Amino acid sequence: MESNKDEAERCIEIAEGYLNAGNHEKAEKFLLKAEKLYSTKKAKDILESLVRLKSRGPPKNADSEQPRRRTHATSADKAQSEKTTSKDYTPAQLEEVKKINKCKDYYEMLAVTKESPDSDIKKAYKKLALKLHPDKNKAPGANEAFKSIGKAVTVLTDAEKRKAYDMYGDTEERVSRMSSQNHGGSNAAHYHEFGFESNLTPEDIFNMFFPTYGNHPSYQRRTFTRPFTNNRAQESNQPESSSSIILQILPIIILILISMMSSLFISEPAYNLQHSTKYPMPRATQKLNVPYYVKENFATEYQGSIHRLEMNVEEDYINQLRNMCYREKNRRDTLLWKARNFGDNDLYRQANELKMPSCDAFRDLSARM
Repeated sequence: MESNKDEAERCIEIAEGYLNAGNHEKAEKFLLKAEKLYSTKKAKDILESLVRLKSRGPPKNADSEQPRRRTHATSADKAQSEKTTSKDYTPAQLEEVKKINKCKDYYEMLAVTKESPDSDIKKAYKKLALKLHPDKNKAPGANEAFKSIGKAVTVLTDAEKRKAYDMYGDTEERVSRMSSQNHGGSNAAHYHEFGFESNLTPEDIFNMFFPTYGNHPSYQRRTFTRPFTNNRAQESNQPESSSSIILQILPIIILILISMMSSLFISEPAYNLQHSTKYPMPRATQKLNVPYYVKENFATEYQGSIHRLEMNVEEDYINQLRNMCYREKNRRDTLLWKARNFGDNDLYRQANELKMPSCDAFRDLSARM
């Protein structure tokens, strides 16, 4: 599995750090973990070297100067190892975090070029995300670096925002603003729907690329939401009196009564676009042949203009079709976006084959107008 391979490579890097620090026990532990995740020749070779080193034991030397030097080196290595362990992160992890936090350009941050396709950008994000996730990287600034690569991937994997970023640069907020200005309010709503502005947390972005991440035993799921505290509950634990409860629900009771009374004075509409027991009689408009339904006593009771009524019917029908078509397009766009981000060919085919009857009906109706 590709994600296991990246994690195995990271374990090998950590093991090499412990080897340089002289902590062979820790190094062996991470090498064995790397082999379990994804077997590689590099990990096997280092493990074999450690086994040979253990089997030889400490070299015998008659010179008394040499043991003292070795003891001194071992003490220094042990101190360095304890120092690294107490920090709970390796120098390589700290260096990776510093490198990301220094970057101001999204392409440089993910180590890709402006010509790189989405697949390379996603692959680069996956590799960095596994290294920088705060559950695994405790180095100072890891949280900020993790958020930064999340912002970078959301911009560079969206065609419109990437185009705007290439033209104007600056922050993601400016990219969103320029994209909205160039493509209108509907496009801005499209970005908001898919969470490219503020709806997605760095953890949400990570879970899109690693949907099974939370089930892995070596990770602890984190959230980036601000903890909610109920100040009112903390201030007082005393039960509320019955009078205060009545005062609280009194406005709701008044609203219900007003709604019931107003319904008595509002006349029912003369038509309905859907067939029902109250509107069983079918009719159709003369201009666009739009079907609608009226009451059984419509012919004798209705005193208004039929032409004006049918204009209202056609207007309501067109608005209904437009709204339903909008929802169908949103559903298709959502499927296409998921298919592109997860590389799911079946989902991509399903999105392209999705039926949109309301859009088809709206198109036919527009041709007749």
